[in-house]
Amino acid sequence: MNRPPGAAAVPPPPPPHGIRALFSVKDAPSRWPIGLRAAICAGAPLIAGWLTGQTVAGLMASLGAFTSLYGSGRPYLNRARYLALIALSFAGAVALGMTVETIPLLIVPTVTLMAMATTYVCSALRVDGPGAYMFTLTCAAGTALPTAGLAPWHAGLLVLSGGAFAWVVHMVPALFRPRGPEKHAVAAAGRAVAAYAVVAGTARRHGARHRAALALNAAWATLVTHQPAHMWQGATLRGLRGINRQLHLLFAETVRTARNGDSADPAIADAAVRLAFAAAHAPPSTSAGESIPLGAPGPWEALRDGLRPGSMSQLVVLRVGVAALIAGLAAGLLGLERAYWAVAAAVLILHMGMDWIRTLQRGAERLVGTWVGLLLAGAVLAGHPQGLWLALLIMVVQFTIEVTVMRNYALAAVFITTAAITISSGGQKVADIPGLLLARGVDTTIGCGIALLVFAVLTPRATLTRIPEALTAVLEATGAVVNVLADGAADTRPAHLARRKLQAAAFTLGEAHATAVGGSAAQRLAAERSWPAVSAAQGLAYCVLSTCWMLERGDAGMAGDVTKALGPAAGGLAAVHEALEILTTAIRTGAPPSPLPQLPRFLRQEAAILHESLPLGTPPNAT
Repeated sequence: MNRPPGAAAVPPPPPPHGIRALFSVKDAPSRWPIGLRAAICAGAPLIAGWLTGQTVAGLMASLGAFTSLYGSGRPYLNRARYLALIALSFAGAVALGMTVETIPLLIVPTVTLMAMATTYVCSALRVDGPGAYMFTLTCAAGTALPTAGLAPWHAGLLVLSGGAFAWVVHMVPALFRPRGPEKHAVAAAGRAVAAYAVVAGTARRHGARHRAALALNAAWATLVTHQPAHMWQGATLRGLRGINRQLHLLFAETVRTARNGDSADPAIADAAVRLAFAAAHAPPSTSAGESIPLGAPGPWEALRDGLRPGSMSQLVVLRVGVAALIAGLAAGLLGLERAYWAVAAAVLILHMGMDWIRTLQRGAERLVGTWVGLLLAGAVLAGHPQGLWLALLIMVVQFTIEVTVMRNYALAAVFITTAAITISSGGQKVADIPGLLLARGVDTTIGCGIALLVFAVLTPRATLTRIPEALTAVLEATGAVVNVLADGAADTRPAHLARRKLQAAAFTLGEAHATAVGGSAAQRLAAERSWPAVSAAQGLAYCVLSTCWMLERGDAGMAGDVTKALGPAAGGLAAVHEALEILTTAIRTGAPPSPLPQLPRFLRQEAAILHESLPLGTPPNAT
């Protein structure tokens, strides 16, 4: 069977890695506002401590300033609750670390459990910023910080005060742009849809479609999931939802155009750009009042999903726990004074659940950045800044970290090391600076090495990739949405639940393929050979989803065609489920699929392309 006209979708390349990546500067959005906020939040507690003659207390409170690194992009009402929990968590982590400080046998198990618990929560809830790493670091640091006789509860209150100040700084923009995050999210979705429309019909369409879908999904999460359920929403929010709905319709129209390899109408990109501008500057005060998607799953549902057997969250938590325990024990057996540096390094490498190439690259970046940063930290310790100079130094370093961390992590790690050593010194004179720096370098090297070893050992060998499982999940979710279409109700709550599950399955499939691309040589080969099936399955998912959106728009002709094709008389629904079963069986068994039955026209082409790409072991150009 011949594929439709148009350039074949280009598979994503492996992530940047190697020596060149250590010195390259990545493209990333400007982060100077985030850097400025982080600098203010880190410096204010130190200035307060200097003015009151309590430098140690100021340094302790500055740990709460890490709260400023989380919550960017969330609506302000949601952000207020979110950051309050973050600040309380930092206070509790430090207090817990100080509580077990006097019981050496409990230090490593406590820090390990903290790492595992925070990794699970942050992974399941997609917590932004540094994620679980900072909570583990503050807990571990609490076991060794010079506290000048502070009780754990007192230290916890100081950290909470620093977190409270960060909360205030975070919330100040709400006075001037109360819907700023929502406007930014919808405008970003508009630009992504416009970019997709421009390249539809070209070899770059697959990646652009994925980015547009992610941006639209993130916008709906901002407009729906992160909004209070039982409060007045306001005209601006309703207008932004209306704009995002229009953008999703443009996205659906582009998907249906690109399926034949055709270029999208230039008017689609122009309309998306205009809508993005309107969202950012002057959203309408009313909308048509149509139904809206459900947004992302709630926190409890996400936490339950993270406990699902075989979930990626469970594997990441296991890696983090084993690596943290081994790193802590190894550093303790070697007699290193502050073993928590090794634990923190291990958690840093593993907590994000990256693929092998990215994990290896992050380990190299951390090691290089740490050893270079030790030189800068040594100069700082030798100068022994105090008072206002110490506060200004921490502010400059924190600002530099935030503006460089997305562009070159090795460079950011230089300043991360400097800040960490300066704060951990407690403002006191260090007698043996070379010894301290060497110990920190050895700790980090041990932690990174153990993390990489644990990653390699705890990577499942039974299955080269998660791609087959993700493919079958997409087909299962597709069947559920087709059932909804057969009932002629694409905008009911059950329909929206089924559509959300299919969208999530398509995202998970993309993540599974990206993980394989960044994996071992065998995984990369499997990813290359499965790319046609991955691309086809995602195309099938987006075809079904775009049909739902077109039906919601009120396309009477399409609604009649779909309902008739899936009705009992035509036998379309039974044929669809038979085809999905044939495709699922081929994926699971690796055998060539049986011929497909006659399918409804609206998904016949996508199902045929997926059928043609199976079995997965077939090289991409074999058919």
